[in-house]
Amino acid sequence: MNSAETNSYVDLVIIGGGPAGLAAAVSAKEQGIDDILVIERDHRLGGILQQCIHSGFGLHQFSEELTGPEYAARYIERLREMGIAYCCNTMVTDMTADHHLTCVSHDRGLREIKAGAIILAMGCRERNRGALAIPGTRPAGVYTAGTAQRFVNKMGYLPGKQAVILGSGDIGLIMARRLTLEGAEVKAVLELRPFSGGLKRNIVQCLDDFGIPLLLSHTVTEIHGEDRLTAVTVAEVDRHFVPIEATKRQIPCDTLLLSVGLIPENELAKAAQVELDAVTGGAKVDENRETSVAGIFSCGNVLHVHDLVDYVSDEAEITGRAAARYLRGHLNVRAALPTVAGKGVGYIVPQWVTGTDGDLRLYFRSDAVFRGAVIRVKSNGKELIKKNKRIVTPGEMETVTLKQEALSSLGREITVEVEPQS
Repeated sequence: MNSAETNSYVDLVIIGGGPAGLAAAVSAKEQGIDDILVIERDHRLGGILQQCIHSGFGLHQFSEELTGPEYAARYIERLREMGIAYCCNTMVTDMTADHHLTCVSHDRGLREIKAGAIILAMGCRERNRGALAIPGTRPAGVYTAGTAQRFVNKMGYLPGKQAVILGSGDIGLIMARRLTLEGAEVKAVLELRPFSGGLKRNIVQCLDDFGIPLLLSHTVTEIHGEDRLTAVTVAEVDRHFVPIEATKRQIPCDTLLLSVGLIPENELAKAAQVELDAVTGGAKVDENRETSVAGIFSCGNVLHVHDLVDYVSDEAEITGRAAARYLRGHLNVRAALPTVAGKGVGYIVPQWVTGTDGDLRLYFRSDAVFRGAVIRVKSNGKELIKKNKRIVTPGEMETVTLKQEALSSLGREITVEVEPQS
């Protein structure tokens, strides 16, 4: 905990001291909000960035290439310079719709805090073996990719010598390279879908450059081993994701890493009766990132999973500014206009628009790979934006921006579509 003493009432409480929470706190402070408290459950600020020692962060935000800890340090230093209060080793256990928080820590025990506004920035967790229900024994050697990353990068432990990775999300791709650099053999990366879930640059830099095979439309059907993992059975899947019996084969290995998706940490949002999106798992928000509960905002990976931390910071800055306007009673809210995920689109954030004071940026992911794609934004059948792209894939988030002057002509909804070029 820093030296600033905290009170039972705080103007703005930010839950989560990772990249989203840090950027939101700095942004709100820059808007003149002085009474801010960042609550972090880990023993230090920085979130998942502390174990992301690879480079590639900060190109958008700082115009230079940084490692994860270096990126986090920029915001932590700024937080301390601005005198923003924070407490680590503190868990928020409950949150209500009227902004009451219950938190617990080793130093202070149980505390109750009333907040003027709350920003949710808790990040996300990985899906584990239990969520997949892979048949087989329960040997040592099965980890989520993030757990393995923590072992290698922060604790200096190599999880195993021969690895198979299930799932081609970015963490899994990065760990394929990391294990290889540490002397392990990565036999293959398997992906259930017919396309990768990670960024193209990570496929090239983490797999292709090291000769690691990526097997699309494949999955693990069984785990073998007693005390320690000895092999996995893998198989190709059909278009319904059902394993094809004739393609089954065993791959000897002592380690299986799971990179099969991230789940936003929204138990507190549920407790406060915040409306959640069934696709993203995060809250439904407007362009200010305000949820269905007034004065509760959400940003970062707890809202929807981002490709780049730079985009997390961008979104958090929007949220910090909006929370400041809310606390002053200046948040411009009008009738809600929903955004609709049309054909070819998996989800859109924000889920509704309440009257933006500037240009409106929509974030979305496609539901399939489109080579030679057309992105269209429509309202009441009128085409507002048409944008051609060489490739659109679910592994990379897309954005479109509606200029402020176009917003006055909107109808009852905003629809985003993706389709192949004719």
